[in-house]
Amino acid sequence: MLCWALTREEEAPAMIILRNQAMRRWTVEVSEDVAIFSGAPLMEDHTAARGLPRVWPGYGLGLPEDELKGFVAALAEVMKTHAYWHARSRRPAGPDETDGWSIPRRDDEDGFVYLSGPAGRRNGNAGYGPASVFPLELADIRGLRIRLTAYLKSGRP
Repeated sequence: MLCWALTREEEAPAMIILRNQAMRRWTVEVSEDVAIFSGAPLMEDHTAARGLPRVWPGYGLGLPEDELKGFVAALAEVMKTHAYWHARSRRPAGPDETDGWSIPRRDDEDGFVYLSGPAGRRNGNAGYGPASVFPLELADIRGLRIRLTAYLKSGRP
């Protein structure tokens, strides 16, 4: 489901992609060059931060393995927007569609799947931290979707 809203910074229309059954807990705000993903905690208690995505701003992303299908569905919804295709057309074509994203790796201790790549905006912080909201450049969405889909098809989860 799509609807329009105004962003605070630009006062220009941004598209809000509301969660659907396939996306599970994810909603996305899409503007000219960025998609802002929001994943509400599944639990409302003091342990909620354990299930949140983990972002190392500018360096990587970690997602709970059981949330990957919903997140990939959210990426697919972003790829249906005009803003996504406009952002892709402005980026020079590279040799690899997964440019910037590593092969996903599962951490058996915490049940998260981690990828190195351009998640969030660099801010000088070191290491992964829980984030209920994080941005991804629209032009980077396809590569992330390819990596995560390949991981899911490999039969890991």
